[in-house]
Amino acid sequence: MRIDKFLKVSRILKRRAIALEACKAGKVSVNGKDVKPSYNLKIGDEVEIRFSAGELRFRVLDLKETVKKEEAASLYEIVKE
Repeated sequence: MRIDKFLKVSRILKRRAIALEACKAGKVSVNGKDVKPSYNLKIGDEVEIRFSAGELRFRVLDLKETVKKEEAASLYEIVKE
């Protein structure tokens, strides 16, 4: 699954367009490497998103095309806030 779509489906970022812009701006890295929006995410990857207020690091636990709002947090586990 593409990283920009995962960020939207998991509700880490609100819209896919925002996820796309964050990737293009170099604010998203997977396993220590900056990635483009089309990067194919795999289970077990560690993703880091850098915000102006800090950073969020999480590990991907599952990849699903669609999930309910209540189940979105089961797709990842936060490593560092």
